[in-house]
Amino acid sequence: MTDFLRSRPPARGRDRAPRLLGLSILPLLLGLLFFEASLTPSLIPRPWQLQGVLAGLVTALGYLIGQLLLSAWRALELPLLSGRAARIVHWVLAVPVAGFLVWTLLHAADWQDSIRQRFGMEPLEDYSTPGIVIVACIVFLVCFAIGWAVQQMFDTIRHRLYRILPMRLANVMGLALAASIVFVVTRDGVVQWAFDAADTSYATAQNLFADAPPQPADPRLPGSADSLVDWGAMGQPGRNFVLDGPDAAAIAAFNGGSAMEPIRVYVGRAQAEDPQARAELALEEMKRLGAFDRKVLIVASPTGTGWLDPGGHEPLEFMHGGDIATVAVQYSYLQSPLALIFETQSGLEQASATMRVVYDHWKTLPPQGRPRLYMHGISLGAWSSMYSFNIFRMLDDPIDGALWTGPPFPSQHWRNAVAARNPGTPYVLPEVGEGNLVRFASQFGGLERTPGPWGRLRVVFLQHASDAIVFYEPASVWRAPQWMREPRAPDVSPAMRFIPVVTQLQLALDMALALAVPSGFGHNYAARDYIEPWVAVTGPEGWSAEDSARLKDWCGDEYGLGCRRE
Repeated sequence: MTDFLRSRPPARGRDRAPRLLGLSILPLLLGLLFFEASLTPSLIPRPWQLQGVLAGLVTALGYLIGQLLLSAWRALELPLLSGRAARIVHWVLAVPVAGFLVWTLLHAADWQDSIRQRFGMEPLEDYSTPGIVIVACIVFLVCFAIGWAVQQMFDTIRHRLYRILPMRLANVMGLALAASIVFVVTRDGVVQWAFDAADTSYATAQNLFADAPPQPADPRLPGSADSLVDWGAMGQPGRNFVLDGPDAAAIAAFNGGSAMEPIRVYVGRAQAEDPQARAELALEEMKRLGAFDRKVLIVASPTGTGWLDPGGHEPLEFMHGGDIATVAVQYSYLQSPLALIFETQSGLEQASATMRVVYDHWKTLPPQGRPRLYMHGISLGAWSSMYSFNIFRMLDDPIDGALWTGPPFPSQHWRNAVAARNPGTPYVLPEVGEGNLVRFASQFGGLERTPGPWGRLRVVFLQHASDAIVFYEPASVWRAPQWMREPRAPDVSPAMRFIPVVTQLQLALDMALALAVPSGFGHNYAARDYIEPWVAVTGPEGWSAEDSARLKDWCGDEYGLGCRRE
Protein backbone atom coordinates (compact mmCIF):
# COMPACT_ATOMS: atom_id res chain seq x y z
CA MET A 1 0.00 0.00 0.00
CA THR A 2 1.44 3.40 -0.98
CA ASP A 3 0.75 7.12 -1.13
CA PHE A 4 -1.43 7.35 2.00
CA LEU A 5 0.33 10.60 2.87
CA ARG A 6 0.43 12.12 -0.61
CA SER A 7 -0.68 15.76 -0.76
CA ARG A 8 -1.47 15.88 -4.48
CA PRO A 9 -3.21 13.57 -6.94
CA PRO A 10 -0.96 10.83 -8.29
CA ALA A 11 0.54 11.55 -11.66
CA ARG A 12 -0.98 9.37 -14.36
CA GLY A 13 1.32 7.16 -16.43
CA ARG A 14 4.49 8.01 -14.51
CA ASP A 15 6.47 5.49 -12.47
CA ARG A 16 6.83 7.18 -9.12
CA ALA A 17 9.86 5.14 -7.91
CA PRO A 18 12.35 2.62 -9.35
CA ARG A 19 10.79 -0.83 -9.46
CA LEU A 20 11.71 -4.47 -9.97
CA LEU A 21 8.97 -6.78 -11.28
CA GLY A 22 6.43 -4.18 -10.24
CA LEU A 23 7.84 -3.86 -6.70
CA SER A 24 9.48 -0.72 -5.31
CA ILE A 25 13.14 -1.57 -4.85
CA LEU A 26 13.94 0.15 -1.54
CA PRO A 27 10.90 -1.27 0.29
CA LEU A 28 11.68 -4.67 -1.24
CA LEU A 29 15.21 -4.54 0.18
CA LEU A 30 13.79 -3.72 3.61
CA GLY A 31 11.38 -6.64 3.24
CA LEU A 32 14.30 -8.94 2.39
CA LEU A 33 16.12 -7.80 5.53
CA PHE A 34 13.02 -8.77 7.50
CA PHE A 35 12.99 -12.13 5.71
CA GLU A 36 16.59 -12.76 6.71
CA ALA A 37 15.94 -11.73 10.31
CA SER A 38 12.99 -14.13 10.56
CA LEU A 39 15.34 -17.08 10.00
CA THR A 40 17.13 -16.43 13.29
CA PRO A 41 16.10 -18.61 16.26
CA SER A 42 13.50 -17.68 18.85
CA LEU A 43 12.12 -19.72 21.78
CA ILE A 44 10.46 -22.63 19.95
CA PRO A 45 11.87 -24.62 16.99
CA ARG A 46 9.96 -24.06 13.75
CA PRO A 47 9.39 -26.56 10.92
CA TRP A 48 10.37 -25.20 7.54
CA GLN A 49 6.75 -24.85 6.41
CA LEU A 50 5.91 -22.48 9.27
CA GLN A 51 9.24 -20.73 8.86
CA GLY A 52 8.21 -20.03 5.28
CA VAL A 53 4.88 -18.58 6.40
CA LEU A 54 6.59 -16.42 9.00
CA ALA A 55 9.21 -15.25 6.51
CA GLY A 56 6.54 -14.32 3.95
CA LEU A 57 4.55 -12.35 6.53
CA VAL A 58 7.51 -10.39 7.85
CA THR A 59 8.74 -9.71 4.29
CA ALA A 60 5.34 -8.25 3.45
CA LEU A 61 5.40 -6.23 6.65
CA GLY A 62 8.87 -4.91 5.88
CA TYR A 63 7.76 -3.99 2.37
CA LEU A 64 4.72 -2.15 3.78
CA ILE A 65 6.88 -0.24 6.27
CA GLY A 66 9.20 0.72 3.45
CA GLN A 67 6.32 1.97 1.32
CA LEU A 68 4.96 4.01 4.21
CA LEU A 69 8.37 5.58 4.79
CA LEU A 70 8.59 6.47 1.09
CA SER A 71 5.13 8.00 1.24
CA ALA A 72 6.14 10.08 4.25
CA TRP A 73 9.29 11.16 2.38
CA ARG A 74 7.19 12.31 -0.59
CA ALA A 75 4.69 14.05 1.66
CA LEU A 76 7.54 16.12 3.06
CA GLU A 77 8.46 16.91 -0.58
CA LEU A 78 12.04 15.77 -0.04
CA PRO A 79 14.12 15.02 -3.15
CA LEU A 80 14.13 11.52 -4.66
CA LEU A 81 17.04 9.96 -6.47
CA SER A 82 16.54 9.08 -10.10
CA GLY A 83 18.47 7.83 -13.08
CA ARG A 84 22.01 6.61 -12.64
CA ALA A 85 22.34 7.87 -9.06
CA ALA A 86 19.32 5.80 -8.04
CA ARG A 87 20.70 2.69 -9.77
CA ILE A 88 24.06 3.06 -8.01
CA VAL A 89 22.42 3.44 -4.60
CA HIS A 90 20.21 0.42 -5.23
CA TRP A 91 23.17 -1.74 -6.22
CA VAL A 92 25.18 -0.57 -3.23
CA LEU A 93 22.33 -1.61 -0.93
CA ALA A 94 21.31 -4.75 -2.81
CA VAL A 95 24.71 -6.47 -2.78
CA PRO A 96 25.09 -6.73 1.03
CA VAL A 97 21.40 -7.62 1.41
CA ALA A 98 21.83 -10.45 -1.10
CA GLY A 99 25.00 -11.64 0.59
CA PHE A 100 23.34 -11.61 4.00
CA LEU A 101 20.38 -13.49 2.53
CA VAL A 102 22.64 -16.31 1.35
CA TRP A 103 24.40 -16.42 4.74
CA THR A 104 21.17 -16.61 6.75
CA LEU A 105 19.69 -19.31 4.52
CA LEU A 106 22.84 -21.41 5.00
CA HIS A 107 22.62 -21.04 8.79
CA ALA A 108 18.82 -21.36 9.22
CA ALA A 109 18.85 -25.11 9.95
CA ASP A 110 21.71 -24.78 12.43
CA TRP A 111 19.83 -22.06 14.28
CA GLN A 112 16.77 -24.26 14.62
CA ASP A 113 18.98 -27.14 15.79
CA SER A 114 20.41 -24.85 18.48
CA ILE A 115 16.92 -24.84 20.03
CA ARG A 116 16.18 -28.51 19.38
CA GLN A 117 19.44 -29.53 21.05
CA ARG A 118 18.37 -27.80 24.25
CA PHE A 119 14.97 -29.50 24.10
CA GLY A 120 16.53 -32.95 23.70
CA MET A 121 15.18 -33.24 20.15
CA GLU A 122 16.93 -34.87 17.18
CA PRO A 123 18.68 -32.56 14.68
CA LEU A 124 16.71 -31.59 11.61
CA GLU A 125 16.97 -33.87 8.61
CA ASP A 126 14.22 -32.52 6.35
CA TYR A 127 14.73 -28.76 6.65
CA SER A 128 14.04 -27.47 3.15
CA THR A 129 15.63 -24.12 2.35
CA PRO A 130 14.06 -24.00 -1.15
CA GLY A 131 10.73 -24.85 0.47
CA ILE A 132 11.07 -21.88 2.83
CA VAL A 133 11.73 -19.55 -0.10
CA ILE A 134 8.79 -20.90 -2.11
CA VAL A 135 6.32 -20.72 0.78
CA ALA A 136 7.57 -17.24 1.72
CA CYS A 137 7.10 -16.01 -1.86
CA ILE A 138 3.55 -17.35 -1.99
CA VAL A 139 2.64 -15.75 1.34
CA PHE A 140 4.28 -12.47 0.32
CA LEU A 141 2.39 -12.37 -2.99
CA VAL A 142 -0.91 -13.06 -1.23
CA CYS A 143 -0.20 -10.23 1.22
CA PHE A 144 0.89 -7.97 -1.63
CA ALA A 145 -2.33 -8.71 -3.52
CA ILE A 146 -4.38 -7.84 -0.44
CA GLY A 147 -2.40 -4.63 0.00
CA TRP A 148 -2.84 -3.77 -3.68
CA ALA A 149 -6.61 -4.28 -3.40
CA VAL A 150 -6.78 -2.04 -0.35
CA GLN A 151 -4.65 0.55 -2.16
CA GLN A 152 -7.00 0.52 -5.14
CA MET A 153 -9.99 0.95 -2.83
CA PHE A 154 -8.29 3.88 -1.11
CA ASP A 155 -7.37 5.51 -4.44
CA THR A 156 -10.92 5.12 -5.75
CA ILE A 157 -12.41 6.68 -2.63
CA ARG A 158 -10.05 9.63 -2.48
CA HIS A 159 -10.28 10.37 -6.22
CA ARG A 160 -14.04 10.67 -5.83
CA LEU A 161 -13.61 12.86 -2.77
CA TYR A 162 -11.28 15.20 -4.71
CA ARG A 163 -14.40 16.45 -6.54
CA ILE A 164 -15.99 17.82 -3.36
CA LEU A 165 -13.21 18.21 -0.80
CA PRO A 166 -9.79 19.85 -0.57
CA MET A 167 -6.99 17.48 -1.46
CA ARG A 168 -5.51 16.91 2.02
CA LEU A 169 -8.93 16.48 3.63
CA ALA A 170 -9.92 14.04 0.88
CA ASN A 171 -6.80 11.98 1.58
CA VAL A 172 -7.56 11.85 5.30
CA MET A 173 -11.22 11.02 4.75
CA GLY A 174 -10.33 8.40 2.14
CA LEU A 175 -7.87 6.77 4.50
CA ALA A 176 -10.42 6.74 7.33
CA LEU A 177 -13.12 5.20 5.13
CA ALA A 178 -10.76 2.59 3.67
CA ALA A 179 -9.52 1.66 7.16
CA SER A 180 -13.11 1.36 8.39
CA ILE A 181 -14.05 -0.96 5.55
CA VAL A 182 -10.98 -3.13 6.16
CA PHE A 183 -11.77 -3.27 9.88
CA VAL A 184 -15.39 -4.34 9.34
CA VAL A 185 -14.45 -6.97 6.75
CA THR A 186 -11.68 -8.31 8.99
CA ARG A 187 -13.79 -8.38 12.13
CA ASP A 188 -16.95 -9.84 10.63
CA GLY A 189 -15.31 -11.96 7.98
CA VAL A 190 -11.72 -13.03 8.55
CA VAL A 191 -11.81 -13.13 12.36
CA GLN A 192 -15.14 -14.94 12.45
CA TRP A 193 -13.93 -17.45 9.87
CA ALA A 194 -10.76 -18.09 11.87
CA PHE A 195 -12.79 -18.45 15.05
CA ASP A 196 -15.14 -20.97 13.46
CA ALA A 197 -12.24 -22.89 11.94
CA ALA A 198 -10.29 -23.08 15.20
CA ASP A 199 -13.18 -23.78 17.53
CA THR A 200 -15.09 -27.06 17.32
CA SER A 201 -16.87 -26.69 20.65
CA TYR A 202 -20.27 -25.93 19.18
CA ALA A 203 -20.20 -29.06 17.03
CA THR A 204 -18.85 -31.48 19.61
CA ALA A 205 -19.80 -29.76 22.89
CA GLN A 206 -16.94 -31.81 24.32
CA ASN A 207 -18.95 -35.03 23.97
CA LEU A 208 -21.31 -33.80 26.65
CA PHE A 209 -24.09 -36.30 26.34
CA ALA A 210 -24.07 -38.68 23.38
CA ASP A 211 -20.53 -39.98 23.85
CA ALA A 212 -20.41 -39.91 27.64
CA PRO A 213 -19.17 -43.15 29.24
CA PRO A 214 -21.52 -44.93 31.66
CA GLN A 215 -22.38 -43.05 34.82
CA PRO A 216 -20.04 -44.13 37.67
CA ALA A 217 -21.63 -46.50 40.17
CA ASP A 218 -19.35 -45.46 43.03
CA PRO A 219 -21.29 -42.92 45.16
CA ARG A 220 -17.97 -41.32 46.12
CA LEU A 221 -17.54 -40.01 42.58
CA PRO A 222 -19.11 -36.81 41.22
CA GLY A 223 -21.67 -37.64 38.54
CA SER A 224 -22.87 -40.84 40.23
CA ALA A 225 -26.51 -41.47 41.03
CA ASP A 226 -25.96 -40.07 44.54
CA SER A 227 -24.10 -37.01 43.26
CA LEU A 228 -25.43 -33.47 42.89
CA VAL A 229 -23.41 -33.09 39.67
CA ASP A 230 -24.89 -34.11 36.32
CA TRP A 231 -22.59 -36.70 34.72
CA GLY A 232 -23.67 -35.87 31.17
CA ALA A 233 -23.15 -32.13 31.67
CA MET A 234 -19.66 -32.61 33.10
CA GLY A 235 -17.91 -32.75 29.71
CA GLN A 236 -14.97 -34.85 28.63
CA PRO A 237 -12.25 -32.88 30.50
CA GLY A 238 -14.21 -33.17 33.73
CA ARG A 239 -14.96 -36.87 33.29
CA ASN A 240 -11.29 -37.54 32.60
CA PHE A 241 -10.30 -35.61 35.70
CA VAL A 242 -12.76 -37.47 37.93
CA LEU A 243 -12.02 -40.96 36.60
CA ASP A 244 -8.34 -40.98 35.63
CA GLY A 245 -6.60 -39.97 38.86
CA PRO A 246 -4.65 -42.44 41.01
CA ASP A 247 -6.69 -44.46 43.50
CA ALA A 248 -5.74 -45.53 47.01
CA ALA A 249 -4.16 -48.76 45.75
CA ALA A 250 -1.84 -46.93 43.34
CA ILE A 251 -0.82 -44.44 46.02
CA ALA A 252 -0.22 -47.24 48.54
CA ALA A 253 1.94 -49.03 45.99
CA PHE A 254 4.16 -45.95 45.88
CA ASN A 255 4.42 -45.22 49.61
CA GLY A 256 4.46 -48.83 50.75
CA GLY A 257 1.67 -48.32 53.29
CA SER A 258 -1.97 -47.37 53.46
CA ALA A 259 -3.55 -44.54 51.51
CA MET A 260 -6.86 -42.74 51.10
CA GLU A 261 -8.95 -42.29 47.98
CA PRO A 262 -8.34 -38.72 46.72
CA ILE A 263 -11.47 -36.62 46.27
CA ARG A 264 -11.92 -34.85 42.94
CA VAL A 265 -14.92 -32.59 42.37
CA TYR A 266 -15.66 -31.15 38.93
CA VAL A 267 -18.67 -29.15 37.74
CA GLY A 268 -19.12 -28.73 33.98
CA ARG A 269 -20.01 -25.57 32.09
CA ALA A 270 -23.30 -27.11 30.92
CA GLN A 271 -24.44 -27.69 34.51
CA ALA A 272 -25.80 -24.14 34.89
CA GLU A 273 -25.63 -20.81 33.08
CA ASP A 274 -24.71 -18.78 36.15
CA PRO A 275 -21.09 -19.06 37.42
CA GLN A 276 -22.28 -18.49 40.99
CA ALA A 277 -24.74 -21.39 40.69
CA ARG A 278 -21.99 -23.68 39.40
CA ALA A 279 -19.70 -22.63 42.26
CA GLU A 280 -22.37 -23.25 44.90
CA LEU A 281 -23.13 -26.67 43.43
CA ALA A 282 -19.42 -27.52 43.63
CA LEU A 283 -19.41 -26.50 47.29
CA GLU A 284 -22.38 -28.73 48.10
CA GLU A 285 -20.75 -31.66 46.32
CA MET A 286 -17.57 -31.06 48.31
CA LYS A 287 -19.57 -31.19 51.53
CA ARG A 288 -21.30 -34.39 50.42
CA LEU A 289 -17.96 -36.10 49.76
CA GLY A 290 -16.25 -34.82 52.91
CA ALA A 291 -13.70 -32.64 51.11
CA PHE A 292 -13.35 -30.35 54.12
CA ASP A 293 -12.34 -33.30 56.30
CA ARG A 294 -9.18 -33.88 54.28
CA LYS A 295 -5.72 -32.60 55.18
CA VAL A 296 -5.18 -30.67 51.94
CA LEU A 297 -7.75 -28.83 49.80
CA ILE A 298 -6.93 -27.50 46.31
CA VAL A 299 -9.07 -24.98 44.43
CA ALA A 300 -7.97 -25.53 40.82
CA SER A 301 -8.80 -23.34 37.83
CA PRO A 302 -8.97 -25.22 34.50
CA THR A 303 -7.79 -23.98 31.11
CA GLY A 304 -10.23 -22.63 28.53
CA THR A 305 -11.41 -26.09 27.43
CA GLY A 306 -11.87 -27.19 31.03
CA TRP A 307 -8.70 -29.30 31.01
CA LEU A 308 -6.68 -29.86 34.17
CA ASP A 309 -3.05 -30.98 33.86
CA PRO A 310 -2.68 -34.51 35.29
CA GLY A 311 0.97 -33.77 35.99
CA GLY A 312 -0.03 -30.91 38.24
CA HIS A 313 -2.37 -32.98 40.42
CA GLU A 314 -1.24 -36.59 40.54
CA PRO A 315 2.19 -36.02 42.20
CA LEU A 316 0.45 -34.01 44.92
CA GLU A 317 -1.98 -36.85 45.61
CA PHE A 318 0.90 -39.30 45.89
CA MET A 319 2.94 -37.15 48.26
CA HIS A 320 -0.01 -36.62 50.64
CA GLY A 321 -1.10 -40.25 50.66
CA GLY A 322 -4.42 -39.44 49.03
CA ASP A 323 -5.54 -37.29 51.99
CA ILE A 324 -6.48 -34.49 49.63
CA ALA A 325 -9.50 -33.00 47.85
CA THR A 326 -9.46 -30.95 44.63
CA VAL A 327 -12.31 -28.89 43.19
CA ALA A 328 -12.59 -27.30 39.74
CA VAL A 329 -15.42 -25.61 37.83
CA GLN A 330 -15.47 -25.22 34.05
CA TYR A 331 -16.33 -21.87 32.46
CA SER A 332 -15.77 -22.40 28.70
CA TYR A 333 -15.51 -24.94 25.87
CA LEU A 334 -12.98 -22.90 23.89
CA GLN A 335 -9.29 -23.52 23.37
CA SER A 336 -7.33 -21.30 25.76
CA PRO A 337 -6.17 -18.74 23.13
CA LEU A 338 -9.78 -18.29 22.00
CA ALA A 339 -11.07 -18.22 25.58
CA LEU A 340 -8.45 -15.59 26.40
CA ILE A 341 -9.80 -13.34 23.63
CA PHE A 342 -13.53 -14.09 23.59
CA GLU A 343 -14.35 -15.35 27.09
CA THR A 344 -11.86 -13.60 29.34
CA GLN A 345 -14.49 -12.29 31.71
CA SER A 346 -16.21 -15.67 31.97
CA GLY A 347 -13.03 -17.30 33.27
CA LEU A 348 -12.36 -14.53 35.77
CA GLU A 349 -15.94 -14.56 37.04
CA GLN A 350 -16.00 -18.33 37.46
CA ALA A 351 -12.65 -18.50 39.26
CA SER A 352 -13.70 -15.68 41.57
CA ALA A 353 -17.08 -17.25 42.34
CA THR A 354 -15.55 -20.67 43.04
CA MET A 355 -12.81 -19.32 45.27
CA ARG A 356 -15.23 -17.06 47.12
CA VAL A 357 -17.75 -19.76 48.07
CA VAL A 358 -15.05 -22.29 49.03
CA TYR A 359 -13.06 -19.76 51.05
CA ASP A 360 -16.13 -18.40 52.84
CA HIS A 361 -17.12 -21.88 53.97
CA TRP A 362 -13.53 -22.86 54.84
CA LYS A 363 -13.19 -19.72 56.96
CA THR A 364 -16.14 -20.78 59.15
CA LEU A 365 -14.42 -24.03 60.15
CA PRO A 366 -12.25 -24.34 63.28
CA PRO A 367 -8.67 -23.43 62.30
CA GLN A 368 -7.25 -26.55 63.91
CA GLY A 369 -9.69 -28.89 62.18
CA ARG A 370 -9.97 -27.52 58.67
CA PRO A 371 -7.79 -28.53 55.70
CA ARG A 372 -4.88 -26.49 54.47
CA LEU A 373 -6.22 -24.47 51.52
CA TYR A 374 -4.23 -23.93 48.33
CA MET A 375 -4.84 -22.51 44.85
CA HIS A 376 -3.56 -23.89 41.56
CA GLY A 377 -3.85 -23.29 37.85
CA ILE A 378 -1.87 -23.71 34.65
CA SER A 379 -1.83 -21.31 31.71
CA LEU A 380 -5.16 -19.50 31.45
CA GLY A 381 -6.18 -21.32 34.64
CA ALA A 382 -3.22 -19.70 36.42
CA TRP A 383 -4.33 -16.28 35.23
CA SER A 384 -7.93 -16.72 36.42
CA SER A 385 -6.75 -18.29 39.68
CA MET A 386 -4.50 -15.31 40.38
CA TYR A 387 -7.37 -12.97 39.60
CA SER A 388 -9.52 -14.75 42.19
CA PHE A 389 -6.80 -14.31 44.83
CA ASN A 390 -8.32 -11.38 46.74
CA ILE A 391 -5.65 -10.45 49.26
CA PHE A 392 -7.85 -7.84 50.96
CA ARG A 393 -10.63 -10.35 51.53
CA MET A 394 -8.17 -12.93 52.89
CA LEU A 395 -5.84 -10.64 54.80
CA ASP A 396 -7.06 -11.52 58.30
CA ASP A 397 -7.28 -15.27 57.58
CA PRO A 398 -5.11 -16.10 54.56
CA ILE A 399 -5.05 -19.34 52.62
CA ASP A 400 -1.93 -21.48 52.91
CA GLY A 401 -0.45 -20.99 49.46
CA ALA A 402 -0.60 -21.30 45.69
CA LEU A 403 1.25 -22.90 42.80
CA TRP A 404 0.72 -21.11 39.49
CA THR A 405 2.20 -22.77 36.41
CA GLY A 406 2.99 -21.13 33.09
CA PRO A 407 1.21 -17.85 33.95
CA PRO A 408 0.29 -15.93 30.77
CA PHE A 409 2.17 -12.67 30.32
CA PRO A 410 -0.83 -10.40 31.17
CA SER A 411 -1.15 -11.96 34.67
CA GLN A 412 -0.94 -8.99 37.02
CA HIS A 413 0.18 -10.82 40.18
CA TRP A 414 2.96 -12.50 38.21
CA ARG A 415 4.06 -9.20 36.67
CA ASN A 416 4.08 -7.55 40.11
CA ALA A 417 6.17 -10.37 41.57
CA VAL A 418 8.70 -10.17 38.72
CA ALA A 419 8.86 -6.38 39.03
CA ALA A 420 9.72 -6.79 42.75
CA ARG A 421 12.70 -9.08 42.02
CA ASN A 422 15.97 -8.49 43.78
CA PRO A 423 18.54 -6.56 41.71
CA GLY A 424 20.85 -8.84 39.76
CA THR A 425 18.51 -11.83 39.75
CA PRO A 426 17.37 -13.12 36.34
CA TYR A 427 14.08 -11.97 34.88
CA VAL A 428 13.11 -15.55 33.94
CA LEU A 429 13.87 -16.92 37.41
CA PRO A 430 13.86 -14.04 39.89
CA GLU A 431 14.34 -13.93 43.63
CA VAL A 432 11.95 -11.74 45.59
CA GLY A 433 12.97 -10.38 48.99
CA GLU A 434 13.99 -13.12 51.40
CA GLY A 435 11.78 -15.64 49.62
CA ASN A 436 9.40 -16.04 52.55
CA LEU A 437 6.33 -15.23 50.42
CA VAL A 438 7.11 -15.73 46.69
CA ARG A 439 9.58 -18.04 44.95
CA PHE A 440 10.15 -19.03 41.33
CA ALA A 441 11.06 -22.42 39.88
CA SER A 442 11.76 -23.93 36.46
CA GLN A 443 12.47 -27.41 35.11
CA PHE A 444 16.08 -26.79 36.19
CA GLY A 445 15.17 -26.03 39.80
CA GLY A 446 15.48 -22.62 41.44
CA LEU A 447 13.84 -23.13 44.82
CA GLU A 448 17.14 -24.17 46.36
CA ARG A 449 18.43 -20.60 45.95
CA THR A 450 16.33 -19.54 48.96
CA PRO A 451 17.05 -21.90 51.86
CA GLY A 452 15.43 -19.62 54.45
CA PRO A 453 12.05 -20.27 56.11
CA TRP A 454 8.69 -19.64 54.50
CA GLY A 455 6.18 -17.20 55.94
CA ARG A 456 2.51 -17.86 56.64
CA LEU A 457 1.59 -17.86 52.94
CA ARG A 458 3.62 -19.71 50.29
CA VAL A 459 3.43 -18.85 46.57
CA VAL A 460 5.49 -20.53 43.83
CA PHE A 461 5.51 -19.68 40.13
CA LEU A 462 6.61 -22.60 37.92
CA GLN A 463 7.73 -21.43 34.49
CA HIS A 464 10.02 -22.34 31.61
CA ALA A 465 12.28 -19.68 30.12
CA SER A 466 11.34 -21.15 26.71
CA ASP A 467 7.61 -20.56 27.34
CA ALA A 468 6.52 -17.69 25.08
CA ILE A 469 3.06 -17.66 26.69
CA VAL A 470 4.82 -16.48 29.84
CA PHE A 471 7.52 -14.31 28.31
CA TYR A 472 5.82 -12.78 25.28
CA GLU A 473 6.26 -9.02 25.43
CA PRO A 474 3.94 -6.69 23.44
CA ALA A 475 6.57 -3.95 23.53
CA SER A 476 9.01 -6.18 21.63
CA VAL A 477 7.86 -4.40 18.48
CA TRP A 478 10.41 -1.71 19.24
CA ARG A 479 12.50 -2.80 22.24
CA ALA A 480 14.12 -5.96 23.52
CA PRO A 481 12.30 -7.72 26.39
CA GLN A 482 14.17 -7.61 29.67
CA TRP A 483 14.95 -11.33 29.51
CA MET A 484 16.71 -10.85 26.16
CA ARG A 485 19.11 -8.38 27.76
CA GLU A 486 20.39 -11.02 30.18
CA PRO A 487 22.39 -14.26 29.79
CA ARG A 488 20.25 -16.95 28.16
CA ALA A 489 18.59 -19.67 30.25
CA PRO A 490 19.65 -23.30 29.54
CA ASP A 491 16.59 -23.96 27.35
CA VAL A 492 16.99 -20.80 25.22
CA SER A 493 19.28 -20.66 22.19
CA PRO A 494 22.30 -18.39 22.73
CA ALA A 495 21.93 -17.36 19.07
CA MET A 496 18.59 -15.65 19.74
CA ARG A 497 18.79 -11.90 19.10
CA PHE A 498 16.35 -9.02 19.34
CA ILE A 499 15.23 -7.58 16.01
CA PRO A 500 12.57 -4.83 16.02
CA VAL A 501 9.19 -5.92 14.63
CA VAL A 502 10.49 -9.39 13.65
CA THR A 503 10.98 -10.58 17.24
CA GLN A 504 7.36 -9.67 17.96
CA LEU A 505 6.10 -11.98 15.22
CA GLN A 506 8.55 -14.73 16.15
CA LEU A 507 7.28 -14.71 19.74
CA ALA A 508 3.66 -14.70 18.52
CA LEU A 509 4.37 -17.85 16.48
CA ASP A 510 6.22 -19.31 19.48
CA MET A 511 3.03 -18.95 21.52
CA ALA A 512 1.10 -20.90 18.89
CA LEU A 513 3.77 -23.66 18.90
CA ALA A 514 4.41 -23.64 22.66
CA LEU A 515 2.76 -27.04 23.23
CA ALA A 516 4.32 -28.73 20.19
CA VAL A 517 7.57 -29.51 22.03
CA PRO A 518 8.79 -32.29 24.34
CA SER A 519 7.51 -32.40 27.90
CA GLY A 520 9.48 -30.08 30.15
CA PHE A 521 9.94 -27.25 27.62
CA GLY A 522 7.90 -24.44 26.14
CA HIS A 523 4.37 -24.50 27.58
CA ASN A 524 4.48 -28.28 28.06
CA TYR A 525 5.03 -28.85 31.80
CA ALA A 526 6.15 -32.28 33.02
CA ALA A 527 4.79 -34.06 36.08
CA ARG A 528 8.27 -34.42 37.56
CA ASP A 529 8.80 -30.64 37.47
CA TYR A 530 5.76 -30.05 39.70
CA ILE A 531 7.17 -32.13 42.56
CA GLU A 532 9.65 -29.73 44.17
CA PRO A 533 7.26 -26.75 43.86
CA TRP A 534 4.42 -28.72 45.46
CA VAL A 535 6.74 -29.89 48.25
CA ALA A 536 7.76 -26.27 48.86
CA VAL A 537 4.17 -25.00 48.86
CA THR A 538 2.38 -27.76 50.81
CA GLY A 539 5.20 -29.09 53.03
CA PRO A 540 4.09 -32.76 53.23
CA GLU A 541 4.82 -34.31 56.62
CA GLY A 542 7.92 -36.49 56.86
CA TRP A 543 8.84 -35.84 53.25
CA SER A 544 12.50 -36.06 52.28
CA ALA A 545 14.68 -35.33 49.28
CA GLU A 546 14.85 -39.07 48.68
CA ASP A 547 11.05 -39.19 48.52
CA SER A 548 11.08 -36.44 45.88
CA ALA A 549 13.66 -38.33 43.82
CA ARG A 550 11.62 -41.52 44.06
CA LEU A 551 8.42 -39.72 43.05
CA LYS A 552 10.19 -38.08 40.12
CA ASP A 553 11.14 -41.53 38.90
CA TRP A 554 7.56 -42.71 39.49
CA CYS A 555 6.23 -39.74 37.50
CA GLY A 556 9.02 -39.70 34.90
CA ASP A 557 8.50 -38.36 31.39
CA GLU A 558 8.22 -41.86 30.00
CA TYR A 559 4.83 -42.17 31.70
CA GLY A 560 3.35 -39.14 29.96
CA LEU A 561 1.85 -36.18 31.75
CA GLY A 562 0.75 -38.11 34.82
CA CYS A 563 2.25 -40.79 37.08
CA ARG A 564 2.24 -44.55 36.73
CA ARG A 565 -0.28 -46.60 38.66
CA GLU A 566 1.81 -49.58 39.79
